[in-house]
Amino acid sequence: MLAKIRDTEIFFEIHGSALEADGPSFREKPVAFVSHGGPGADHSIMRPGMDPLGEYAQVIFWDHRGQGRSARGDINKYTIDENVEDLEALRIHLGIKQIVSVGTSYGGMVAMAHAARYPNSVAKLLLIVTAAHYGFNKRAQEIIAARGIAEEKEITRQLWAGELTTEAAMRDYFRKTWPLYSTSFDESKRAKSEEALARAILSPDALNRAFAPGGFLLSYDLRPELQKITAPTLILAGRHDWICAPEFSEEIHALIPGSQLKIFEKSSHSLRGDEPEEFHRTVREFITM
Repeated sequence: MLAKIRDTEIFFEIHGSALEADGPSFREKPVAFVSHGGPGADHSIMRPGMDPLGEYAQVIFWDHRGQGRSARGDINKYTIDENVEDLEALRIHLGIKQIVSVGTSYGGMVAMAHAARYPNSVAKLLLIVTAAHYGFNKRAQEIIAARGIAEEKEITRQLWAGELTTEAAMRDYFRKTWPLYSTSFDESKRAKSEEALARAILSPDALNRAFAPGGFLLSYDLRPELQKITAPTLILAGRHDWICAPEFSEEIHALIPGSQLKIFEKSSHSLRGDEPEEFHRTVREFITM
């Protein structure tokens, strides 16, 4: 479905019912907005891994502007600030008073900025493997230099050099970095990973607007805003995460009043792939408690 909001069209998909039968009446379920990672990916990378949320919440998956099935437009507007305003406009468009905001990686950056700027719109905030400022780039480069193999070092160099300019190049990037994103990745998982990659609609323009020289993710800083977040917040990190190392989640935890932090000791960037049972138990408890 497409929502005509602001100056664009945002694709969204609803997973799960809003009401659940409870004896002689219905019980209203929370509404969870899931903001995907990237930039340059789409909501399909969250599925089916995040579909279990539909058992206890109505889930709204959406594609950021210029990505996935959302409309293309002015590349200069492919930024966190615009994504935040799109998220708030989509909430209003759908007539939802408050959301459970779930953001993974780049989606977590969008979700935390939105929760800081629109605190009354967020009932709960779940931040998964993310970072609040540009410093994650330098740290990721240090981690790659220390433990990456040759092809991982080369393809990530291309990421920050702005050389991934086609969908084919982006797919090559993901194929070569799967072992970095998941501690449990092996050849037995390659076929399913290829299927998921084939489903994704990739956007090199959005990727390079973020990571190429001069990209907005090389200078953004949300830290001064985090004290404005009032929603109960849970932060999840992977101990072996190379792109959003756990110290960035620890920093977010220190800056958001009353927040909780959990580090998954066996995981990299893909918590739901590396420790799925513990991940989904943790998420369910937070959203339903």
